[in-house]
This record gives sequence, structure tokens and C-alpha cells, in this order.
Amino acid sequence: MQRVFADPASGWATPGFAAILDTVSALVAAFDPAVTFTRFVSPARPSGAWREYYRQWPFALQPPDAPLWDVVPELARPGPTVDAPTFGKWGPELAARVGDADLVLAGVSTDCCVLSTALAAADAGTAVRVVADACAGVDATTHRKALDVMELYAPLVRVVSAAELLT
Repeated sequence: MQRVFADPASGWATPGFAAILDTVSALVAAFDPAVTFTRFVSPARPSGAWREYYRQWPFALQPPDAPLWDVVPELARPGPTVDAPTFGKWGPELAARVGDADLVLAGVSTDCCVLSTALAAADAGTAVRVVADACAGVDATTHRKALDVMELYAPLVRVVSAAELLT
């Protein structure tokens, strides 16, 4: 839930970002203090296939403290944040935060970071709940396709609604 995905002028703008903001905010309030924000940040020096990626998106080669990587002000609060220069954020740091609990995922982009994080966590044996109405994709079609793929991983990954979690 970073500025780079919220800003309509950004090359990485996610069209459904504004539509999910209130739902994500309600989830943050309900799950706080167990909430961990994750941030995509660019590497200092891209390597491997990432070199070509950043040739296509040179605007994103900015340091981790650049404003485009900030969590949007509506959600910003003190607390744990996991940064990674990869789409998926599952790794030792996030695993330590989750512990034995389910990993509940919301945010953008369903068809990229959410998908990559959900599958890696499930593969590691963590139960994952993806909140469909608190996620947005590049467009409605790819959002739905990503949810459909994640549903194939049941019971490791469950696609749920915010209402299911908040009641």
C-alpha cells in the first residue's frame, strides 16, 4: 500500500487502489498491533533478470527512503515494516512476525506481490488467507485470475472477504 501504486501518475499505478483503501484500513485497525506492512523497494544495483526489469522502469531506481516507497499516509503508522527488492515478501523476517498464526494478505498488486508472497508462504507451510476485497490488481481480469490461481492452493491458501475476517 505504497505511494508508487496509489499515484495515478505513476507508471505502477494500480487502478483499484483507492477502492480498497477503506477496507485495508479497517483490517489494519482490527488486526493492530499484529500488522506488518511490506514495501517493495528497488535494489541498489539490479542483477540478473532485474536489470532488464529496471531498464523498463528506470523511474523506480530510487533509494528505500524515497517518498514513492512510503506507505500511503492514510495507513502510515509506527510499527514493523518488511522491505524487499522482490515481488514476494515471504522470508525469515516476515515468517518471524507471523509465527504460528495465519498470514492474512491484503494490498497490491494481487497479480504480483500478493500472489508471490502467498505462494511462498504456503509452500513454507504457513496457512494463508488472501482478502479478495482488500486487494487490487493491474486490472479486474488479472486480479480475478490471480485469486483463481491462489484458490487452487486450498487448503494452504484460502481466498476470503473482509467481512468474513471482521465478524
